[in-house]
Amino acid sequence: MSEWLLSYLIAINIVGFLSMGIDKQKAKRKRWRISEGTLMLYALLGGSVGSLAGMYLFHHKTNKTKFNLGIPFLFILQLALYFFIRNLS
Repeated sequence: MSEWLLSYLIAINIVGFLSMGIDKQKAKRKRWRISEGTLMLYALLGGSVGSLAGMYLFHHKTNKTKFNLGIPFLFILQLALYFFIRNLS
């Protein structure tokens, strides 16, 4: 895996993780929130591991089917894509 791709994946996973924590805190304080679409977008863009870790560490969005099924599905899809591309070379 190239260095820039690894750096990108680390960064997007940190963003996904922190976004779950920030949104949880904002929810507790009844403040402006990060949209569900944005949270899912971070997972879709490669941050599924960080988003999933944030969901369970912060107990955030764990009762929402869209997140409970969607983010693990994206992780499996991204993992399959990684192995597929790796086997091409």
